[in-house]
Amino acid sequence: VQLQASGGGFVQAGGSLRLSCKVSGTNIIVNNAAWYRQSQGNERELVARFRDLRGGINPTYADSVKGRFTISFHDADKTISLQMNSLKPEDAADYFCKANVWRANTGSVDYWGQGTQVTVSS
Repeated sequence: VQLQASGGGFVQAGGSLRLSCKVSGTNIIVNNAAWYRQSQGNERELVARFRDLRGGINPTYADSVKGRFTISFHDADKTISLQMNSLKPEDAADYFCKANVWRANTGSVDYWGQGTQVTVSS
């Protein structure tokens, strides 16, 4: 199983970016999914997540991004997306996707994608 993140870049404050994370693997089930971020000198923090993709539970968000960011999951192509609107300089960070993935030979395992950098100018 691999997670491949993309979509980071440079944007001015008030702009938008859309991050994508493709979960690849054969005969897999994605149980939950999340986006984290880490800026220089700070710990990695949870931005948005689906706690249980199988249970129809609504996603949750960090207070700092509520109303601006939207996480989504497209099961057909196993892609986790993060739509980021009204970006602020404090949103600048490396963004990481994470997924809990089930396979018959491993059971449920957490996987991380590589970081994708988001830069927001004031």
